[in-house]
Amino acid sequence: RLCVLPVTCVGFLRDLRFPPALQRRTGMDSVRVAVIGAGVVGLSTALCVVESLPGCSVTVIAEKFSPHTTSDVAAGFLNPHLVTETPVENLKRWFAETFAHVYSIARSTEAPDAGVQILSGWEIFKEPPEERIPFWSDIVLAFRVMSDSELKRFPETTFGWMYTSLQCECLLYLPWLEKRLKEAGVQMETGKVTDLWDLEGKYEVVVNCAGVGAGPLTGDPLLYPVRGQVHKVHAPWLKHFIRRRDGITYIYPGVTGVILGGTRQAGDWRLGPDAADERSILARCLVYEPSLAGCRQLGDTGVGLRPTRRA
Repeated sequence: RLCVLPVTCVGFLRDLRFPPALQRRTGMDSVRVAVIGAGVVGLSTALCVVESLPGCSVTVIAEKFSPHTTSDVAAGFLNPHLVTETPVENLKRWFAETFAHVYSIARSTEAPDAGVQILSGWEIFKEPPEERIPFWSDIVLAFRVMSDSELKRFPETTFGWMYTSLQCECLLYLPWLEKRLKEAGVQMETGKVTDLWDLEGKYEVVVNCAGVGAGPLTGDPLLYPVRGQVHKVHAPWLKHFIRRRDGITYIYPGVTGVILGGTRQAGDWRLGPDAADERSILARCLVYEPSLAGCRQLGDTGVGLRPTRRA
């Protein structure tokens, strides 16, 4: 029999458990595990499995590896979102475990190679939110409500938070994860899985981390993409992030450049850059950081498809 486990977020990994019947039948030392997908969730899942159950045989199967995944486009900033279908206590626990894990990397000698850094800044609102103190305020560092004098710096802003969180620059973080996986004996296989049952007999457990590709793979009609477009620019004088709470406009100084974003276009499958989106992103970011005028773009425009499920 083939056991298929879905994984949708990194913080969920610590709750990952193999079915007891499978453990009794095979003994965990002989279990062959396939992880579908090589984005940040897929590689993190593979590492979690191999570290928790070192006797397992683990293979990552993906059509694309870094730098060609959706994760490579992401800004990689740790900031949780309230998901109405998921109990807040679960969200808080997952975020706390994720934050602690990434914070340990940020404080280690591995931080430069992993592309992980501690990043402070402002999250701003046009109107005050119902929840003035979010459920994650005691997990991030140095959280506080912005003062009136700080709010004056940002146009059309009546409320905001300042806090310190973490950022993983995935163009560095994913290769770092791959290196650790290969050192642990994990196999990397390039290929597209179109039918989960094709893996029967080769693996006892399949962990589905296919992102938006999980829709056609599992026949899930509720899964759809939310298109995101970002731009990386050279602006080394910027040291703090600025983020609108709606998640559409943001400025994230990273290790190798500053990420400007973004878009949230539901149901849009386009992977090519859009010139109108580019102009809109830059115009919105200039409102909050005028020093970006004339900054030089680094590399190509990034476009990725966020996996999202209808309630």
